[in-house]
Amino acid sequence: MRTSVFVAVLGAAAIVTAMGAAAQQGGEIRTLPIRGNLHLIQGAGTNIVVSIGRDGVLMVDTGLPQMSDQVIAAVRRLQQDLDLRDQSIGFGAETRSSVATRHVQAPPKPIRYIINTHAHPETIGGNIKVRQSGRTFTGGNVAGNIADAGTGAAILAHENVAQLMSTPAAGEQRAPTDALPTDTYFNDVMKMSHFFNGEGVQLIHVPAAHTNGDSLVHFRGTDVIAAGDIYSTITYPVIDRQHGGTINGIVAGLNKILALSMAEFRTEGGTLVVPGRGRLSDSADVAYYRDMVTIIRDRVQAMIEKGMTLEQVRAARPTVDYDPRYGATTGPWTTDMFIEAVYVTLGGGKPAPARSR
Repeated sequence: MRTSVFVAVLGAAAIVTAMGAAAQQGGEIRTLPIRGNLHLIQGAGTNIVVSIGRDGVLMVDTGLPQMSDQVIAAVRRLQQDLDLRDQSIGFGAETRSSVATRHVQAPPKPIRYIINTHAHPETIGGNIKVRQSGRTFTGGNVAGNIADAGTGAAILAHENVAQLMSTPAAGEQRAPTDALPTDTYFNDVMKMSHFFNGEGVQLIHVPAAHTNGDSLVHFRGTDVIAAGDIYSTITYPVIDRQHGGTINGIVAGLNKILALSMAEFRTEGGTLVVPGRGRLSDSADVAYYRDMVTIIRDRVQAMIEKGMTLEQVRAARPTVDYDPRYGATTGPWTTDMFIEAVYVTLGGGKPAPARSR
């Protein structure tokens, strides 16, 4: 019942309408290795990054609610694969006994943490089921922080995500309690208090980008960045104006990714970047995308300064040289929608300020 209510809550968001029903159906789940303990789960409405190791499981986003069971099953398969890989043959006399050769393993540790990069259905839709399937760390100094800490995974996000989910805008409904973040941060950066599966994990807030609550997730040891919907390899960036998204925030977020990235050789290789949608990338891919977005922004800004209307800007086709790769005339996020979002968030259509005498 909670899940069905959650679907209704999320469906009220304006961005869901913009993205269209086709984008919300999910698809066939598949998993791909990224690097080290990190894996990519695709087909749940967004790219999900999972860290799977002896400390348990950390997930970046949870997918659409109707895909939760398949996502959890994919995580379980990855945990079983980890157990198989970790089996090793010992060389001491005590390891050659009939008991040792049975390879008796402790059961895989559960899902410990969920990180939400923002508050859209494809990123938080599976929060309830995924959280309830996990178990967070508890102890003498944290047991009182969460009423039912021992029965579910912790959910981390920027405080604007919690604000949007708990006190939504007019026409939207509050998300169920089990879906809300259990831990939030309000500064520019949040570092997890301990290594998880052998590496530090850092959340970096990018204000007013895709939404007003976007977080980049940087896995410091494997040098992988989960970018959320700030970056995509298949569409123009989606700008959720109703929830604080702006084109300048998108550009700032892409520049932040590049500032964190280290290329192996001439922008190729090195730091890997997981987009919200599309294929695994490196800093060269992100730089190309950043340049494209910046060029289009500057073109639209110049047209606004000339006093052009939105219709005139669309007719001028400021995206024409990038449309073959990123553009769309139909579907969940069209080129016209993108141009309008750029135009409005740059101040287009507003009267010019009065000149002083």
